[in-house]
Amino acid sequence: MTEQFSLEGHDHIPLHNLLKVLGWCDSGAVAKQVIDDGQVRVNGHIEIRKRCKIIAGQRVEFAGQSVVVGE
Repeated sequence: MTEQFSLEGHDHIPLHNLLKVLGWCDSGAVAKQVIDDGQVRVNGHIEIRKRCKIIAGQRVEFAGQSVVVGE
């Protein structure tokens, strides 16, 4: 099942913050590590930039979970 996440008026959210806010990682440090390890996909491609700006319309996948980011 795909979750939805709203940027609530912001133009983006850094990838490591998104993983933390969603509760997919216990901390920002853990989020940064799983990104470094190549475990996170953005729009189907492995993303290794921790501060990658996630914008509306993008899909993020990690550990069998996925989220679509909305405005």
